[in-house]
Amino acid sequence: MAPEIESSLTQRSSTFVVDPWSVVLLGDGGHTFDEVTLQLIKALNIALQKASEIALEAHNSGEAVCYTGPKAHCEYVVSVLKEIDLSARIERVG
Repeated sequence: MAPEIESSLTQRSSTFVVDPWSVVLLGDGGHTFDEVTLQLIKALNIALQKASEIALEAHNSGEAVCYTGPKAHCEYVVSVLKEIDLSARIERVG
């Protein structure tokens, strides 16, 4: 391989971009604030304060984005939320 072609190939890099998705927690009156907060902590591995903020937003606004990331992880988060029958949906960002 000619030197100029080889150096050109070694300088290239590739980037893999994952389209982000979001988990939207829907507010409902069927669960206590503590139940929702604890399930958010379990699903997202977040601090009590952050989980409380998300739960309050879902309660006051009817919904709250609780996670944004790869679709596969969003599906995991929703599955954990649904363990106690919380309502949530996954939607593409953008």
